[in-house]
Amino acid sequence: MKQSSESTWSPESWKGRLAAHQVVYEDRAAVEGAVKRLAVLPPLVSSFEIEKLKSHLAEAQEGKRFVLQGGDCAESIADCRDEVITAKLKILLQMSLVLVHGLKKPVVRIGRFAGQYSKPRSSRTETRAVDGREVTLPSYFGDLVNSPEFTPEARRPDPANMIRGYQHAAATLNFIRALIDGGFADLHHPEYWDLRFLQHAGMPVELRAEYSRLADELAHALKFMEILGETAIDELTRVEFFTSHEGLNLLYETAHTRRVPRRHGWYNLTTHLPWIGERTRAIDGAHVEFFRGIANPVGVKIGPAATADEVLRLIEVLNPADEPGKLVLIHRMGAREIGKGLAPILNAVASSKKRVLWLCDPMHGNTTALPPSLAHPAGLKTRRFEHVVAELESAFEIHARAGTVLAGVHVELTGEDVTECLGGAAGITEADLATNYASVCDPRLNYSQAMELAFRIAGR
Repeated sequence: MKQSSESTWSPESWKGRLAAHQVVYEDRAAVEGAVKRLAVLPPLVSSFEIEKLKSHLAEAQEGKRFVLQGGDCAESIADCRDEVITAKLKILLQMSLVLVHGLKKPVVRIGRFAGQYSKPRSSRTETRAVDGREVTLPSYFGDLVNSPEFTPEARRPDPANMIRGYQHAAATLNFIRALIDGGFADLHHPEYWDLRFLQHAGMPVELRAEYSRLADELAHALKFMEILGETAIDELTRVEFFTSHEGLNLLYETAHTRRVPRRHGWYNLTTHLPWIGERTRAIDGAHVEFFRGIANPVGVKIGPAATADEVLRLIEVLNPADEPGKLVLIHRMGAREIGKGLAPILNAVASSKKRVLWLCDPMHGNTTALPPSLAHPAGLKTRRFEHVVAELESAFEIHARAGTVLAGVHVELTGEDVTECLGGAAGITEADLATNYASVCDPRLNYSQAMELAFRIAGR
């Protein structure tokens, strides 16, 4: 299908395209009512914040900043609670300070929350055994669409969930901004951190010594700056924080796409950095059509099946003006595939001289499924920490050989003590997974695994 010209783009022009992974609602009148209500509610973010992020990403493209993007695979409306939000913010802030100290450059902090309520699924339906018989219901597509409980009522797509999603995103953002403005970043101080994993018997002595050295150096550096009375370094008290989510539900995204005074173009004001998933990046698809017209920086997930030609076409469509900080390519190949899949794409993009920001998502290509058990009759998905680290380390090496800049990492994580990913210094085994497997979709790194990953990157 031929790409439409810029003059024919509108926030709703995507409706003329094939819309992969779009929700099928039973009550169209209720959908229209929900979208109209969303369209008059206040925006969640501002165009000023979006442009500020774009300028930071432009610097990250040149290696002057490092991007840390992380959070839940799929947010739960039930988790819109102060302790949950605080834990997620705390781990991202702590990781970012480890990276600032180790990499000696500013870190752009982007949370996968305040909107990560939609989730693509490989199948529209799910079948489970219920009371001895097989039952098939719609899959769980995130709280913006339906609920995870396996009942007909919960799994029925409800357009009112878009309103609830907006309300909880607004509450989350309001709390985050209050925390940051109130000096919550002071929790960066290592004396407040839970670093017990550094003493785990299973951690190699050399690695433990390296992590401990970094933590001690960071603590001493912070204390030294405080003694001097330095107030210009915002890492100690106040930080910038941006949000992101996958722009899967185009009805929700369209409702908040608006023109703003004294700026050119249309802004998606649901989030600072929306991204297109691996399943929805078709050049002639609805998501690319929508994303090509908004002024936000946009991300695209690039999996192992992607070709260099496909990526070059995406770059041309999504950033035809070659604007700095506009396009974020997030490769997610998997530890086994990255060695052969990434280099041809990097080389082609480098030869084109197009400006893009490269991030590595070392999570999604390393997901494995475990068979059903008594604790989890539907089975579990998990990831091995060593595979996550292996893909990330390979990514740094491949970028170095290609002469390109790996400017950041995109991870699914939580600040809570969950047991969803195997390995790491905590030594989580398959037998441990049932202890606290809380994710409704994909497995996340827990606090100790996320901090260990930050130390590993900083150690480079």
